[in-house]
This record gives sequence, structure tokens and C-alpha cells, in this order.
Amino acid sequence: MRTKAIYEEGVLKLLGKLNLEQGEEVEIEVKKSVTERTFGLIKLEHDEIEEIIEDTEYGSW
Repeated sequence: MRTKAIYEEGVLKLLGKLNLEQGEEVEIEVKKSVTERTFGLIKLEHDEIEEIIEDTEYGSW
């Protein structure tokens, strides 16, 4: 079972429903989004970023 959640004020708020019974114990693994995990790993020039955005917007990927 997978769902996404938002962390607000010390609480994880689920963005989807889970098929669980009341009182059922679960194990949670927290992973950050791909964007957050890779931020700063790849250095690109402004022109390269613009080209990627343009290609993505018009479906050439």
C-alpha cells in the first residue's frame, strides 16, 4: 500500500485513503521527493535549463 502525505506541524497528513482496520499497526518509511533528493547534484547553465523546460512543455521527451 502506498500513499503520499504532507508534514504539517509535526503530523503527517495523508493525501489518500488506506485500507486499514482501526488499531492496526503499520511500519512507515519516509522518503523525500525526487526533486528534494537531487537538488544541487547537477549543475546546468541557464540556457540548458530553458531548453529542457521548452522540450518538456512541447512533448519532445
